[in-house]
Amino acid sequence: MKGNRALLQMLEDRGVETMFGYPGGSVISIYDEIMNSSIRHVLVRHEQCAAHMADGFARVSGIPGVCIATSGPGVTNMITGIGTAYADSTPMIALTGQVGTGSLGLGAFQEVDAYSLLMPITKHNFRVLDVDRLPHAIDEAWQICQVGRPGPVHIDLPSDQMNSEIDESLLGMTYGVKHPKEDMSEIGLAVQWIKEAERPVLLVGGGSINANASAEVIKLAEMINAPAVSTLMGIGAMPTTHPLNLGPLGMHGRLCALDAFRNADLVIAIGTKFSDRTFSAHTRFNNDCRVIQIDIDATEFEKHGNRDINLLCDAKKGARALIDGLSGYGNNHTDWDKKYSDFKKHCQCNIDINDTPIVPQKVLFELNKFIDKDHDMIVTTDVGQNQMWAMHYLHVHKPRHFLSSGSFGTMGFGLPSAIGAKAAKPDSTVVTITGDGGFQMVQQELATAVAEDLPVVIVLLNNGWLGMVRQWQKLFWNKRYSETDLVVSPDFAKIAQAYGAKGMTITKPGDIGDALKTAIDSGETYLLDIHVDPEEDVLPMLPADPKQAMVKGRCPY
Repeated sequence: MKGNRALLQMLEDRGVETMFGYPGGSVISIYDEIMNSSIRHVLVRHEQCAAHMADGFARVSGIPGVCIATSGPGVTNMITGIGTAYADSTPMIALTGQVGTGSLGLGAFQEVDAYSLLMPITKHNFRVLDVDRLPHAIDEAWQICQVGRPGPVHIDLPSDQMNSEIDESLLGMTYGVKHPKEDMSEIGLAVQWIKEAERPVLLVGGGSINANASAEVIKLAEMINAPAVSTLMGIGAMPTTHPLNLGPLGMHGRLCALDAFRNADLVIAIGTKFSDRTFSAHTRFNNDCRVIQIDIDATEFEKHGNRDINLLCDAKKGARALIDGLSGYGNNHTDWDKKYSDFKKHCQCNIDINDTPIVPQKVLFELNKFIDKDHDMIVTTDVGQNQMWAMHYLHVHKPRHFLSSGSFGTMGFGLPSAIGAKAAKPDSTVVTITGDGGFQMVQQELATAVAEDLPVVIVLLNNGWLGMVRQWQKLFWNKRYSETDLVVSPDFAKIAQAYGAKGMTITKPGDIGDALKTAIDSGETYLLDIHVDPEEDVLPMLPADPKQAMVKGRCPY
């Protein structure tokens, strides 16, 4: 058996049913074998989007996504998508073609040192210089990308080795990888701290979703009657409509979440890294606040400077241990709970705003009606104002149903991640919320959605600007709008139609609901170009400079 066939067979044996990629000279032999494989290959229109689709597939399914690109520019095009997956801890295997081993380092056509390029943004790298080492690379990559803190693993595949013969008996061999160390020695003290707390708050991050710990997070919050706040990546771990869920914390988070967090005497942080967008001079808790942090990655500890207990384990195991330790516990902080349940009852973050021109809040208000009826609807976002409005206003009822680029902040993530999510869950409705800036970076993937029969609904919040940068310029740079006006914007509905999708332009708030119903019911890739007010900002907003005051918005909570 040749290496290229062995590669696909080992992926098939591990349950891989879909991969995303773009062919080229150094991977032609692999693509020839794909024609005889059970794996579905989704042909993207740009390699960056192959990685984003594999990312979306993995986040929704919990199974590693697989993407492939040719050597040289194919690899470099895919870097942004791999970096996005690394920053947000998504399990992925990135396969890259490479020139033959005899040409390495000689500046051959389309040669680039992919191994070195991708090392900083992957959990591990392999370069298969001997085809007999291919089973080792595949088996370990499959384990490494999932064990501990998930992330992408890269395998570089020189073309001569992929065309070489391999002993088939090697394909079934397995190789052990080191599992991460655990340290739960202070679980007893953590339970004691919870019992002593008068104002506890849960801070829920993306690690809760990666560890499938949603049920434990909800039970722990209910057991100790503590409000919960979430990071962007933690949205969905607890239903956003749950009475204890105060919503997102951070630069554009809810004011009630901010108030609870800053006044807590105990923060139970579950699967979150205290990033600068969540934890800053504006959001930090009191100096006497204790912290119990549960994380599988010890490098994320000690970032807040307060007295803490660190439980080194995955979120599910840590939360379960706390629940078991608190068996029979009755909380004694009803006043704390009542204060924040009252905030929740009066929160006006989903009021029906019928202003003209359309404000984005109205679009999300209408979309929530469909999400509330269909709890399996999956929503992805791009990056920018559209992302923050979605974070702030959307109803998310389940984990793995809200996908967004967090740490990397990758414009262009929305559409391809939605296509990947649709490939993972073909029976679910998938909607992406995007802006006109980010969408134009990846609009060619409309062709992928149509050609591969992976229909998604694109809700395009079109304000004619690079909205988030414009907002910073407006609020903190004396309205000096340098290079944020997109000036020439296309007719997006016609662009969708040119690719064989459906398209509609909406300029009146009263038309949004019917337009969403038409798009969702169509079963086709459908773009709604919704013209929104460029003067509407994402508020509240915490400035980067701690000396500057918070800017508040419509929602008083």
